[in-house]
Amino acid sequence: MALRPVMVNIKALDASAVGRFWAEALGWSAYSPGVTTYVGPAGGLVWPDPVVLGIDVVPVPEPRTTTKNRVHLDLATTSAAHQAETVARLQGLGAMPVDVGQGEVPWTVLADPEGNEFCVLEPREIYRDTGPIAAVVVDCADPRAMARFWGEALDWTLHEVSDDHAVLRSAKGVGPYLEFLRTPDVKTVPDRVHLDLLPYAGDDRAAEVARLRALGATDLDLGQGDVPWTCLADPEGHEFCVLARP
Repeated sequence: MALRPVMVNIKALDASAVGRFWAEALGWSAYSPGVTTYVGPAGGLVWPDPVVLGIDVVPVPEPRTTTKNRVHLDLATTSAAHQAETVARLQGLGAMPVDVGQGEVPWTVLADPEGNEFCVLEPREIYRDTGPIAAVVVDCADPRAMARFWGEALDWTLHEVSDDHAVLRSAKGVGPYLEFLRTPDVKTVPDRVHLDLLPYAGDDRAAEVARLRALGATDLDLGQGDVPWTCLADPEGHEFCVLARP
């Protein structure tokens, strides 16, 4: 049994505007099948997508705090010129340069119109085939422990693990990477960005949730009420949801 990530969930005051930003940023389309705005490849809504991690922007009444998100996206580029063009284009769409203490680095740190940080990476060979989203990056205290939990939770393959960094990717070798980066700061507020997971066809969601609890996940009450998904937190408190199959 295993789960797979199917989308990145972003909370926003104006879900439509943030959804439009990410659609234009990634060259995808924004779809509004309900109260949320889903961003996925152009050509019609396909969910769950067999390869990409979509973005689901969810309207919430609470504004984002000034605390840096502990989950962010890294965007891939193919050349130095492409990186510069991408940064300029995103700023034209409303992205803002931000300083998160990165210092002199070859990537550019920006934030979407509601302040959610993301990085536009310099070209790296490892991300040549990921699509526009190179990686979902999670700040944590112990990448090895996160790799153990998430490696058991997902059907993804562990590519690298050290005291400072852990990397997983779909066993099919497609789509973005999931990376855990050791940082000195600690989690103090609910994540504005999190992963949504989905069981495979034929798997029992309740059994999957029970398996995650046995691995160290804890139940989470965010005021969600009676909903068809289950909110959990990983061993370091990062929120995620296990969705019901459509």
